Amino acid sequence: MAESAEGLGTIPEHERILQEIESTDTACVGPTLRSVYDDQPNAHKKFMEKLDACIRNHDKEIEKMCNFHHQGFVDAITELLKVRTDAEKLKVQVTDTNRRFQDAGKEVIVQTEDIIRCRIQQRNITTVVEKLQLCLPVLEMYSKLKEQMSAKRYYSALKTMEQLENVYFPRVSQYRFCQLMIENLPKLRENIKEISMSDLKDFLESIRKHSDKIGETAMKQAHQQKTFSVALQKQNNIKFGKNMRINNDRILEERNEIVLKHALEEEDENEEEVLTVQDLVDFSPVYRCLHIHSVLGSEETFENYYRKQRKKQARLVLQPQSNMHETVDGYRRYFTQIVGFFVVEDHILHVTQGLVTRAYTDELWNMALSKIIAVLRAHSSYCTDPDLVLELKNLIVIFADTLQGYGFPVNRLFDLLFEIRDQYNETLLKKWAGVFRDIFEEDNYSPIPVVSEEEYKIVISKFPFQDPDLEKQSFPKKFPMSQSVPHIYIQVKEFIYASLKFSESLHRSSTEIDDMLRKSTNLLLTRTLNSCLLNLIRKPHIGLTELVQIIINTTHLEQACKYLEDFITNITNISQETVHTTRLYGLSTFKDARHAAEGEIYTKLNQKIDEFVQLADYDWTMSEPDGRASGYLMDLINFLRSIFQVFTHLPGKVAQTACMSACQHLSTSLMQMLLDSELKQISMGAVQQFNLDVIQCELFASSEPVPGFQGDTLQLAFIDLRQLLDLFMVWDWSTYLADYGQPASKYLRVNPNTALTLLEKMKDTSKKNNIFAQFRKNDRDKQKLIETVVKQLRSLVNGMSQHT
Repeated sequence: MAESAEGLGTIPEHERILQEIESTDTACVGPTLRSVYDDQPNAHKKFMEKLDACIRNHDKEIEKMCNFHHQGFVDAITELLKVRTDAEKLKVQVTDTNRRFQDAGKEVIVQTEDIIRCRIQQRNITTVVEKLQLCLPVLEMYSKLKEQMSAKRYYSALKTMEQLENVYFPRVSQYRFCQLMIENLPKLRENIKEISMSDLKDFLESIRKHSDKIGETAMKQAHQQKTFSVALQKQNNIKFGKNMRINNDRILEERNEIVLKHALEEEDENEEEVLTVQDLVDFSPVYRCLHIHSVLGSEETFENYYRKQRKKQARLVLQPQSNMHETVDGYRRYFTQIVGFFVVEDHILHVTQGLVTRAYTDELWNMALSKIIAVLRAHSSYCTDPDLVLELKNLIVIFADTLQGYGFPVNRLFDLLFEIRDQYNETLLKKWAGVFRDIFEEDNYSPIPVVSEEEYKIVISKFPFQDPDLEKQSFPKKFPMSQSVPHIYIQVKEFIYASLKFSESLHRSSTEIDDMLRKSTNLLLTRTLNSCLLNLIRKPHIGLTELVQIIINTTHLEQACKYLEDFITNITNISQETVHTTRLYGLSTFKDARHAAEGEIYTKLNQKIDEFVQLADYDWTMSEPDGRASGYLMDLINFLRSIFQVFTHLPGKVAQTACMSACQHLSTSLMQMLLDSELKQISMGAVQQFNLDVIQCELFASSEPVPGFQGDTLQLAFIDLRQLLDLFMVWDWSTYLADYGQPASKYLRVNPNTALTLLEKMKDTSKKNNIFAQFRKNDRDKQKLIETVVKQLRSLVNGMSQHT
């Protein structure tokens, strides 16, 4: 039962495996067969049995199907056998027809092949023409590009490249030559960029070399325009105020007319030669380079490079030569280079967009202006020649006017000119100090003689002298002043002209110019001329006659100061009544010089008196006087008489003061001679001889050597000597001792100490010489009297000392 049940279970499984084998692919049979062997024992045998049974069933089915279709197959074979004969006939006919068709179509085939070949060629030609028509514009543009490169038309070449890239290359991008062209364009652009930068460098080098020429032309044109405008304005002013001018202003009118004439002539000569910066410099490299970099998209890089290079050039231009201050050419070259630099920058600013900006040029100018001012301040300090300083001023004015015309602020330059003006005045003062010294050295210090009306008018034309009394005198006659006075007056006017030259073109009002002229003239008078006069007065070789003439000269120069003020007024047209008008300090200047000369006169006169007094040779032990005054004293008096005659040209007080000072100094010198400590003894005869000399001095004083003294004022200079000598000559000691200290005393001016000193010298003489030896009684009485007087004088002197 178990076996039968097991057998029944395996049969369906075998059927399933057979179904899988029949229905699946042979590649999957392996796993299916493996399941047969994995089953129960004897499964393989049973499967084989089942497989045989299945094969037999299939064979039976195939046999049934063949039996069913066998009659149809037989019928078909029979039909085929019947058609076989007809097929052979048809084959022969087809073969024959094909042969005849082949023979007949050989020519057609040949012609057809020719047609096909021609059509292909025609199609190819059409295609080539189309492609060539597409490529020719590209090649033409590229050829044009090459020509532009050869002709250095780089901006056009870049534009051509843009057209090639944007329009033409996309049409033929599939061709190799186009790829080669595309690859070559960046190289061409870089080449153009390098060439343009090289041209720019050459341009920068060129304008660096030609900056001075550019600046010179610009400054020349600005100067011509300014000169013409100023001259025209002056001519109009002359015509407007022609009736208001006085004689001194004719010189200015003539000068202005000459300036206008020269300006017009120079304008005509240069009218056809007006050059601009474009005429001197080719700016095309800058334009090309700017356009090229604009096309290349590197405009900012180019602007930075250009500005950087120009700043470097600016620093080089602003660096002066070490010896620039030695000649005006050095300053001119410095200014022209700077002007040329900024003229180029201004041109670049106006003809290009963005390469340089106003802010950039202003920054560059401010930097340059600070450097320029520092350089000028340093180098101008070395200038000692006023003409060079004036040339420098003119150059600075032209320099400032030129750059101001291009829109650059120049106020700081005019402020610098005021500093240089002070230096210019200092150099003028030094120059005129030398001029004044030369005038004083060449002067003969004697009145100017004139022998004819012509000579008189020549002197009057040089110096404003007015004296009705002198005009009435007949020729020959003399002016009171010496030759130096008109020369100094002329030189002061020349100094004013020289100072005015610097004040011109400074854009200042007439009031300011007037103030400048008056202040500089005051410096000339109070410092330079005054110093020269004082140095002249103190020179050892200047004698009394020269000092007298110097005082006279200063008086006339002082009087001429009002004419100098009128002279300045005529130049500036500023009235002296204006509130803020500066006055000339001539009064104080020449007064100081006169005072110094007067003091020097007193000093030299006293020195001369001392020289005569040193010639005195008294015999202090003589017994009797000579009966006449000493020779040295008479010579001294004669000298004083001649000197005081010269003093008649001096102001009265000066002559009187000199005369009184001389007499007082002579009296003091004679008194010192008596009281000299080295003089040990004096005889009565010597006192009498000395008295004769004092009498001559008194006679000289009473003769009024200088008019103007009242009464015996001049004789009072010798009152001390007179009372002292009277006391000893009369021997009135009792009266002296009794009246001492009384206001009405006869010997009020005699000092007890002086009397004691002289009396002791006479006492010693009496003892040593024993002059009373022959009259012993009288000698003894007088000796006792002297000793008594000496004792009384000593007690008086001691009392005075104790009281003091």
